[in-house]
Amino acid sequence: MSNLPTVIDFSRQTIEPEYDHPRQERRLQGNPLRTTWNHFTSASDEISAGVWACEVGSWRIAFADNKDEFFCVIEGRCRVIDEAGHAAEAGPGQALVIPAGFKGVFEVLEPVKKHYVIVERKT
Repeated sequence: MSNLPTVIDFSRQTIEPEYDHPRQERRLQGNPLRTTWNHFTSASDEISAGVWACEVGSWRIAFADNKDEFFCVIEGRCRVIDEAGHAAEAGPGQALVIPAGFKGVFEVLEPVKKHYVIVERKT
């Protein structure tokens, strides 16, 4: 058997979903169920990638100084609002990056599903 790295094909994996809700102290609207299918975690635990889905609602987010997230919406619509009130919306086929140190609000306008890649550098 080979120990060579192989391509990860999300469509060929059966991943058990993980479920959670925004923490109570961060919730702004609703108590949306969030579902994560993490398809890949690097050997160093610095990169993870998968699919994330969420019901309608909103909550405050605060990214660590060493954590960035890229995502591309597959279904639905979401909005990310920074502390200055600037908003970016994304629908199917649209992508956003939430940079390290970002603080603001994540709002799900329509039930959303997205592909994500998170980079969390070791400090």
